[in-house]
Amino acid sequence: MAAIVEVKAVSKRFGAFHAVRDCSLSVEEGSITGLIGPNGAGKSTLFNMMAGAFAPTTGRIMFDGRDVTGLSAHELFSLGLLRTFQIAHEFSNLSVLENLMMVPGAQSGEDLFSAWLRPARVATEEAAIMKKADEVIDFLKLGRVRNEPAGNLSGGQKKLLELGRTMMVDARLVLLDEIAAGVNRTLLKDLADNIVRLNRELGYTFFVIEHDMDFIAELCNPVIVMASGSVMTEGHIDDIKADERVIEAYFGGSPTGHATTAQAQSAARSAPGAAS
Repeated sequence: MAAIVEVKAVSKRFGAFHAVRDCSLSVEEGSITGLIGPNGAGKSTLFNMMAGAFAPTTGRIMFDGRDVTGLSAHELFSLGLLRTFQIAHEFSNLSVLENLMMVPGAQSGEDLFSAWLRPARVATEEAAIMKKADEVIDFLKLGRVRNEPAGNLSGGQKKLLELGRTMMVDARLVLLDEIAAGVNRTLLKDLADNIVRLNRELGYTFFVIEHDMDFIAELCNPVIVMASGSVMTEGHIDDIKADERVIEAYFGGSPTGHATTAQAQSAARSAPGAAS
């Protein structure tokens, strides 16, 4: 299957500090690809460049065969590349429904001329957007909180709402940044189930940074490992967990060091902070 996004020899410097160094990777269209690595590996910096928060110092980012290096977040949004955040960015005083209805761009009602002179057009468009939002709410099983202010939602419900916002437009690739953070195990299963449904039923491609290794193991294939700003290895999660280089990067383990392979693998499964 073809790659939907390719990162080609990308580096990012902040002064003398290299956050990402000569990093190359690709994400296949239709996949749920994981991205893990120890603290300071450069994962979030890479996501920020891919999502348009800032441009690489060197290198290129290709999306769907197009060079999108340095494009802004709203330009990438219009192309179908979306990003969620570790801390949900909801409009806390608006309802769940209203939060979803805010997503589509270039709405006629945002234009004062159209609002005054073309009220029928505005009303028709708004009805279509509301219908779409209700379909998203039904898909994510958020009907009980449809009219609840988003600020009142639990952490897990806010993450579902983040996911729902990606469904309000024609997303091609969704960057999920630690979506499991602060979510209880019950809602985490709902999140995982919905990600799989979006992938299988609607063809979404996901690229996932995550602390929770069980979550990564359940969802992602392949898994890419970053360390020191570059890609260390890539493969199935079982192979990743058995890779001595990965264990060394996470835990400093060695035949005479601090952690055995079995201890490191156990820690990777049980300690959510292990892959931050």
